[in-house]
Amino acid sequence: MEKPARKPVLIVCAVLVLLAAAFLLFGRDSTPGDSSPEAGFARDMATHHAQAVEMAFVIRDKGPAKEIRNLAFDIITTQSNQRGMFQGWLQQWGLDQATDQRPMAWMAGHGHGATPAAPGTAPGAMPGMASPQELAKLKELQGVQAEVLFLQLMIRHHEGGVEMAEGLLKLSTRDEVAGMAQKIVQGQSGEIRLMTDLLKQRGAQPYPSILAS
Repeated sequence: MEKPARKPVLIVCAVLVLLAAAFLLFGRDSTPGDSSPEAGFARDMATHHAQAVEMAFVIRDKGPAKEIRNLAFDIITTQSNQRGMFQGWLQQWGLDQATDQRPMAWMAGHGHGATPAAPGTAPGAMPGMASPQELAKLKELQGVQAEVLFLQLMIRHHEGGVEMAEGLLKLSTRDEVAGMAQKIVQGQSGEIRLMTDLLKQRGAQPYPSILAS
C-alpha cells in the first residue's frame, strides 16, 4: 500500500532537482546583453589596452633604459593577453566586437565625465587616452625626453584604466569580469607607483591625476 504513495513524492523530487539544475545553468549567471556594463567594459577596455600596447611598442623600439624596456615588455605582454580575453568573452557571449554605442556609455549615470579628457581628444572619450598629437610627439622624441613623455602618458592612461575597472566593479558581480577588473585596479595601480618613481629619477613629474581624490 505504501509503494503507490511514494510515486508522487519521487516525481516532485525529480522536478525540483531539474529546476535547481536549470537555475544553476541558466538563471544564476545569464549571458550579458549587448548594452550591458560587462559588454561595454570588454569593448572599451580592449580599445584602451590597444593604445597602451601601441605606446609600449613605440618606446621599446627607441632603445630606452633597461627599466623602461622591461616596463614596456610587461605592458605589451599583460595587456595583449587581457585584450584577447575581452574579445573572447564577447565571442562567447555571442556579441559583436564593435558597436555604434559611444565610448563609456555603459557607465552613463555612474559618475563618468567628471575627469578631463586629454587635450585633443573628443568629448566622451575613454579616460586617460592619449591624443593623436601626443602619440605623434612620443614617436618624434628620443632619449630621456621620450622616456619622460612615455611615463607621463602611461601614468594617465593607467589612471583611466583604473577608473574604468572601478566603474565596472560598481555595476557588475559577474565573476570573470569583476575578477579581471580587480586585477587591473591592483596591477595598474602598482605600475603607476613604479612609473612615478621612474619619473622622479629623471627629474620630472606626472601630469595632474585624473582620478578623484
